[in-house]
Amino acid sequence: MSTSILVSEVGPRDGLQSIERIMGTPEKKAWIHALFKAGLREIEVGSFVPSHVLPQMADTAELVGFARTLPGLAVAALVPNLKGAQAAVKAGAHKISIPFSCSETHSLKNVRRTHEQMIQEVQAIGAFLKTLPEAERPHLEGSLSTAFGCTMEGVVPEDKVMDLAQILIEAGCDEVGLSDTTGYANPAQVRRMIRKVHARVGADRLTGIHLHNTRGLGLANALAAIDEGLTTIDASQGGLGGCPFAPGASGNIVTEDLVFMLEAMGFSTGIDYDALMHARQLLSDALPGEPLYGMVPLAGLPKNFKAS
Repeated sequence: MSTSILVSEVGPRDGLQSIERIMGTPEKKAWIHALFKAGLREIEVGSFVPSHVLPQMADTAELVGFARTLPGLAVAALVPNLKGAQAAVKAGAHKISIPFSCSETHSLKNVRRTHEQMIQEVQAIGAFLKTLPEAERPHLEGSLSTAFGCTMEGVVPEDKVMDLAQILIEAGCDEVGLSDTTGYANPAQVRRMIRKVHARVGADRLTGIHLHNTRGLGLANALAAIDEGLTTIDASQGGLGGCPFAPGASGNIVTEDLVFMLEAMGFSTGIDYDALMHARQLLSDALPGEPLYGMVPLAGLPKNFKAS
């Protein structure tokens, strides 16, 4: 088990995509900078989707450019297709993720593509990236969305998830990520799925997981993933986020709670908690009245608490 865990902050993308009120670009930049100053070393700053679909993401290219000026920060972005990937490369993203819903019903709602069409998109992105000099290629992750269940289809067969993981790697992804889009996962399921994906495509091809806390199991699932060898855990400050096309699946893991748990257990995250709370205040100020979640921000750190 690794003693160092990368907390990948997805608030500026997944956290904001479900919020109707548009957060201003200067406020987003201030928030991203504060997260960076707190010690976050990977931040998903937005998604390259049409602005009429998600107006909140209209400034993603500008945010990528800004985040690129922060030394040592891995700048990530979501892309739904080849056009989005080309825009992400032009903007300078270090990492791009494409959401591939294991539930075809969810795929049709989320990106309006069948599985076959999405495979073709991934293959096109993979071929496009191969035309770039190696130093200019962003890391490509195929995010296996609804891997633990779908609000529309219900149970998603695990063998189907394994097959899709292999297909994504063969199509050109550098790695795959498991995503509990709907907040259905439990720790036993997380352990089992990780072992199966590692057996199918290799442990080096699955290092991260994206979890929601919809049913209160987010941190338990994160710990199960770490026990199985994963070293990157997605989280969103204030627990913001949720998929617009997965009804009721609100609430990413709260960054503040995840960092506390990891540091209290002796893992190193490199994150300064006081600085993280300053970033939370900037977020709160930029979105007055928007509910922010988290148990540790509510209760405070234990007396004499020291990070690892």
